[in-house]
Amino acid sequence: MTIAVDDLEELRVAVQRLENPSLAARLASMVGAPVEMLGGVLPEKARAVITKATSTALEKALQVALATMRGQTGGPADRLHKSAVGLSGAMGGLFGLPALVIELPISTTIMLRSIADIARCEGEELHSPETALACLQVFALGGRSESDDAMDAGYFAVRGALARTMAQAAQVIAERGFIAEGAPVVVRFLGGIAARFGVTVGQKFAMQAVPVIGAAGGALVNLAFIDHFQDVARGHFTVRRLERKYGAETVQAAYEALRDGQPVPVS
Repeated sequence: MTIAVDDLEELRVAVQRLENPSLAARLASMVGAPVEMLGGVLPEKARAVITKATSTALEKALQVALATMRGQTGGPADRLHKSAVGLSGAMGGLFGLPALVIELPISTTIMLRSIADIARCEGEELHSPETALACLQVFALGGRSESDDAMDAGYFAVRGALARTMAQAAQVIAERGFIAEGAPVVVRFLGGIAARFGVTVGQKFAMQAVPVIGAAGGALVNLAFIDHFQDVARGHFTVRRLERKYGAETVQAAYEALRDGQPVPVS
């Protein structure tokens, strides 16, 4: 099956968003230093706090964010979500590591709500457990390190690695409701997300830990944080929308051709 010219252009934009994660570059431009270098020197205590805070943030976000999106209409409320995340980032910039445990679940929930808003605008059904987990999946898709191997960290590679546990978790939630969030398969799915989301959380904290950042800089860091995940969400849900239209195999083949600079037949 061939893809229409307009849809192919949307897919091309999605490839750019999903294959070139930009959070590290955005943050580095704020201080003129490689963010991954900053993240690499975090003390062990900070790493442990980040790991725990990341897992807690994803659990809380799953409980809260999507329930508030049902019945919403219109375009995505990007500015509202950015303002809220900016305020939580100001707290993190002011109080440092102790505030991360409080601030990260708040900002992650707001970001997941924004991601769900984008998903809705791309035709997703927010009452579906599979859509809820696809929204969480964005945190893994946007959590790649610049040093990741391209073959293991590409968009479809990450989606594929999470696909089985995602399907199982969606089935459990569909049968037992969101009360089943503590089920082992849901925990495994969240663990897979947390492992990659923790990369960007570490970069975010490394920036907020720079002495000159403070509250104002913390807000800017969080704005870069939500911008990054909104871009990834737009790419992810564009791909999913096109998969519903053309089929998963057709879209993946076109995606990989665009990624590799190869021609794609159009209709």
